[in-house]
Amino acid sequence: MADSSALRGQLVEEETVITLEELCRSCTIQTEEVVTLVREGVIDPADAPADVAEAGHWQFHIGTVRRVRVAMRLQRDLGVNLPGAALALELLDRIDELERSL
Repeated sequence: MADSSALRGQLVEEETVITLEELCRSCTIQTEEVVTLVREGVIDPADAPADVAEAGHWQFHIGTVRRVRVAMRLQRDLGVNLPGAALALELLDRIDELERSL
């Protein structure tokens, strides 16, 4: 008998890009929130200038989904403002780099 509680998922490559709409849907946030995250330096569009006028054409690396979710959790659960969330994410990225180098 198969275990019905097994996790299912899809492997994606780090180079995979998603649209602004897909990012919003994946993170359950509005476009305006993504624009704010870009302005604050929490996330960056992939291979494009962060020109708000071009926001509808932005694409993001798939890893951005994780960054947005962490930033939202930091804000919601700990009351961290966006600049603080950006700093925390930078530090978490640095820790990951150091752990990989060991």
